[in-house]
Amino acid sequence: MKSLIQKVIIWKLVILSRLYLRRFRPEIIAVTGNVGKTSTKEAIAAVLKNTGRIRASRGNLNNELGVPLTILGDWSDEYYESGNTAWFWIKVLFVGTFGLFFQKNYPKILVLEYGADKPGDIKKLSRRFKPSIGIVTAVGKIPVHVEYFSDPDGVAREKSHLVSGLSASNYAILNQDDPAVSSMRSKTKAKVMTYGFGEGSTVQVFGFDNHYEKGKLAGVSFKLHYGANSFIPVTIQGALGRSQALSAAAAASVGIIKEMNLIEIADALSENYNPPKGRLRLLEGIKNSTIIDDTYNAAPASTHLAVDILKLLPLQEVQGKPARKIAVLGDMLELGKYTVQAHQEIGNLVGGQVDELVCVGLRAKFIADAAANQMPAEKIRVFATSLDARSMVQEMIRAGDTILVKGSQGIRMEKIVEEIMAEPERKKELLVRQGKKWLRK
Repeated sequence: MKSLIQKVIIWKLVILSRLYLRRFRPEIIAVTGNVGKTSTKEAIAAVLKNTGRIRASRGNLNNELGVPLTILGDWSDEYYESGNTAWFWIKVLFVGTFGLFFQKNYPKILVLEYGADKPGDIKKLSRRFKPSIGIVTAVGKIPVHVEYFSDPDGVAREKSHLVSGLSASNYAILNQDDPAVSSMRSKTKAKVMTYGFGEGSTVQVFGFDNHYEKGKLAGVSFKLHYGANSFIPVTIQGALGRSQALSAAAAASVGIIKEMNLIEIADALSENYNPPKGRLRLLEGIKNSTIIDDTYNAAPASTHLAVDILKLLPLQEVQGKPARKIAVLGDMLELGKYTVQAHQEIGNLVGGQVDELVCVGLRAKFIADAAANQMPAEKIRVFATSLDARSMVQEMIRAGDTILVKGSQGIRMEKIVEEIMAEPERKKELLVRQGKKWLRK
C-alpha cells in the first residue's frame, strides 16, 4: 500500500472510529507492554465475558490501522492480512459508515491492544482512543523494537504514555515484578493497582506450579490472593509459563475493579480463557513428543522465560531411555545494537541445559556460538531458514522428547511446528500466521 493512500485510509478510519466512540460510548480497556499483551487481553476478555457485551481485538490488531478496525467491527487480523487491498478498505469504510447509523447492540466494553513499533505510537493511540483502564504488562531488559528507540528506557517511556494520560477517576494496572513498569505509578494521576509474584502486589500470585493430568503435562496452576484473607486456586489448560499467571492476575485486577469476586473471576478464566496461539502453547508432537509452541514472536525477555520453562521441566524415562529437552531457537529481530549481546545471553542460558540445540537464522548463530562453550558441538545445529531446519528437527525427535520452538515472526518458526506436530491437519486452528497473506510467503 502506498504511503499516501495509507495515510488517507488511516485518517478516514480514525475519524469514523472516533465517531463510533462518541455515539456508542463504550468503555475502553487498553493493554500495552513488550511481553504478554495478547495473553493479558484474552484473559481480560475471558473474565468480563459474562458481564455484558465485550469485544476484544482479534490477533495482532494493535496499531493505527488495527485499533480502529476493532472499534468499527469484529474484523479478524487474518481477514485484514489476506485482504490488504483497496477493496478491503473500501468495504471496511462502507460497512463502518452504515453501522454508525444502523448498528444495534454495540459492545459496552472494548478490550484493545496498543502496540509500539516506533516512538509516538502509544501516545498517539492513547490520545485518539482514551482508555478508562490501562494495563502495562512488562518491558524487559532489552525490549523488542528497541532498535527504533534511543535505548530500552525510551521503550519504557513510550509504554508509560498509556497510563500518563489517564485521569484521576481511571485505573492504571501495573506489573509490580517489572521495575520499569512499577515505576510508572509516579507518572499517572489514575488509581493504581499492581499485580505480580512479589509481596505487596494488589493481586499476588503464589503457589505456581506445572499442572499434570494422567501423568502428562497439561498446563499450569497457581493461586491468586487479594485482600486480607481472600485467595482462589486457578488452573490454565494448554499453556505454560509464569506469564500465564501474570496475565490471569492482570485480568483479575480488572475483574475486581468491575466488582467481581475471586470465585467469579476464577470460574470465568476456567470457562472462557483459551491461551493464544503461539504463546507457550502445549501441542502434541510426533512420536509421542510434546511441543512448547512459542512461535508468535521473540524478544529477549520472552525467550529467557521460554528457555527457563524448558530448563525446569522434570522429564521421565520413556521406553527405558531418558526423555530429552530440545530447543529450536530462531533470530530475535529489531534489537539493533543489542543484537549480538541478546543472542549471546540466550546461548549462555540454554547451553548445557538442553540435550539438542537447533538455531535458525543469521543472528541465531550467536546463540550457537555462546552455547558451544557449555555443550558438545555435535549437539548444536545451525540453519539459515526454518524451511532448511524442519526436516532435521523432525528426524531427531524420539518418544518422550519435549521440544521448545521459538523465534521472531519474520523467521516463521511455525513452519517447524507444522512439520513436527501430531495433527498437522489442524494447523489453521492451532498455529499462528495461517492467513492467506502469510501462507504465500
